[in-house]
Amino acid sequence: MDELLESLTLQTLKDFEVIIVEDGSIRPCKDVCDKYANILDLHYYAKENSGPGQSRNYGAERSNGEWLIILDSDVVLPEGYLQAVENSVQGQAAWGGPDAAHPSFTPVQKAISYSMTSFFTTGGIRGGKAKLDKFYPRSFNMGIRRDVYLQLGGFTKMRFGEDIDFSYRIVEAGYMPRLFPDAWVWHKRRTDFRKFFRQVYNSGIARINLEKRHPGTMKLVHLLPTVFTLGVICLLLITLFFPLACVPIILYSAIICIDSSIKNKSMWVGLLSIPAAFVQLMGYGFGFIESWWKRCILKQDEFTAFEKNFYS
Repeated sequence: MDELLESLTLQTLKDFEVIIVEDGSIRPCKDVCDKYANILDLHYYAKENSGPGQSRNYGAERSNGEWLIILDSDVVLPEGYLQAVENSVQGQAAWGGPDAAHPSFTPVQKAISYSMTSFFTTGGIRGGKAKLDKFYPRSFNMGIRRDVYLQLGGFTKMRFGEDIDFSYRIVEAGYMPRLFPDAWVWHKRRTDFRKFFRQVYNSGIARINLEKRHPGTMKLVHLLPTVFTLGVICLLLITLFFPLACVPIILYSAIICIDSSIKNKSMWVGLLSIPAAFVQLMGYGFGFIESWWKRCILKQDEFTAFEKNFYS
């Protein structure tokens, strides 16, 4: 949070307000916010935990600007970020931007960032493609006109995948979000592989929940991590009897390592990108399988099936 607020003080465009909503955190950030109270037009609110979507709604209701920009607390903005938004925002109802790894990030954070943006995993929009048929902003870097936000009722009570759900509802309401490639952020994401696994596992769970809420939104790309997960498991089992069956896994790991090493200019980051890629794909795959079993086979509803994961 401190780094995000500091980066806001460095913006070339100065006319904006900052709203911080403390969602029942066990480590409040009020002291950090107080550091910037006389530098930024900053408004701090503390409330009981209700999840990310409801907290964003809480902040939006207390905002005054024409535009709402939603950012994760673990992002840092380049000094021209708000100006890049200003240059592109006219005529738009909603938008989003890509992310990147800052040179100061740890090797693990750079490896995780690589796994989330690479063509060889499921990088998707985070790579910064300017031309897309339909673009669905994510809440780490999302903007929307305030009147449209309030018209749609903001985010739902979903605890994970709530930003994609919101993007789907924006499109279903007739608006067409755009990607602003120049409005990018540095995104720290998770600091270790265990936390990263939990994040992508929950993303896999959320995909089935999103399909239930928005039938027809699941695409082939959403199935690839599950296919990859099952394929790796099968190859490892076959390897017990035919050692050469592990060759595809070795080749894939080599591609990841070489590509990441070149892009990050670090062999160490390249090596760390191998477990990062497997965590990203297989964590998502395992979450998807669990959600498919509970929602599609056992016919449990979203809140009952994942009360322990999200709603306890």
